[in-house]
Amino acid sequence: MSVNFWEVKSLSEMTPQEWESLCDGCGRCCLNKLEDEDTGEIYFTNVTCKLLDINKCRCTDYENRKVSMPDCMILSVENTEALEVMPSTCAYRLLQLGEPLPEWHPLITGRKESVAEANISIAGKVVSEDNIHYEQLPEHLINWVTTK
Repeated sequence: MSVNFWEVKSLSEMTPQEWESLCDGCGRCCLNKLEDEDTGEIYFTNVTCKLLDINKCRCTDYENRKVSMPDCMILSVENTEALEVMPSTCAYRLLQLGEPLPEWHPLITGRKESVAEANISIAGKVVSEDNIHYEQLPEHLINWVTTK
């Protein structure tokens, strides 16, 4: 029986290729979020970063996203505090918490389509921030379905 790298390595031990392969491509990390000032609770909207291709759930300028979008929280081994605002389905967040990858994750299924089939992908369910004024974000709060 072969051992999967994510089951035996910590996030900090992973190679760059292993790290990148953890991303399921759902696009939820690129959603605009609002924080309750009193409780610190994070609320997700259905409004995405303007760099996200809302049909493919991929950043259109991945390599330079921090330059284009200074507020972009780039998740990395050096910046794991960004995990706090990642969605509950995020592989990085789950592994950091000692949880297994969900059964729909592409590393488990071998298929990228499994993310959409599990209703995790935001493709076709969102609008770009280019079309929304910041003050309208509270009108776009959404409780995303979370399946494990």
